[in-house]
Amino acid sequence: MSIGLLGKKIGMTRIFDEESGNMIPVTVIDVADNRYLQVKTQESDGYSAVQIGYDTKKESRVNKAALGHFKANDADPSYLVKEFRVESDDQLPNTEEPHPCAELFVAGQAVDVIGTSKGKGFQGVMRRHNFHGQPMSHGHMMHRRPGAVGAGSTPARIWKNQKMPGHQGVVQRTVQNLTVVAVRPEDNVVLISGAVPGYNGAYVVVRPAKKKPAPQQA
Repeated sequence: MSIGLLGKKIGMTRIFDEESGNMIPVTVIDVADNRYLQVKTQESDGYSAVQIGYDTKKESRVNKAALGHFKANDADPSYLVKEFRVESDDQLPNTEEPHPCAELFVAGQAVDVIGTSKGKGFQGVMRRHNFHGQPMSHGHMMHRRPGAVGAGSTPARIWKNQKMPGHQGVVQRTVQNLTVVAVRPEDNVVLISGAVPGYNGAYVVVRPAKKKPAPQQA
């Protein structure tokens, strides 16, 4: 099953392993407001999926098309709406019950986190593309510049996708195989170890890892 969670990155903290006593830095993801919006089946839509909304939004801030969709499904408007596909209708969750939120994952499970990276503004090639740079010795005229970017007399133009200075960040990134360290249903938060993309307060998508099997349910 590939149903995931929508959440908000709250910030970082640390917890201690009960067995070894080691300190583990974790990112806190708030998943309190996940709710089912729509179910898509093979018969009605040609594929099996469930649509989930997160973070309630005022109706006055929603356009008419989106508001009509929410009302048609008897749901409150949401800031974030995502769809999770499953292989067949048998794997669709029971949408008549509340979304399990934090209880969807268990401690020790591997997850993929999708989010938008932090914006870094306009950056040079050394920071943006990890260029080595040019000599820093006295008399050298270019220290952090990229150097020649042309292609000679043929084709006498700059190649497409040439690495150059420019805007860095604010792009979607997926960080795979992070570990769920703890799940706290009473607070509706998930504690994840690893690099979670985005600034504090940014929306993220947490899904079961595609490259690591989910733990067997008891």
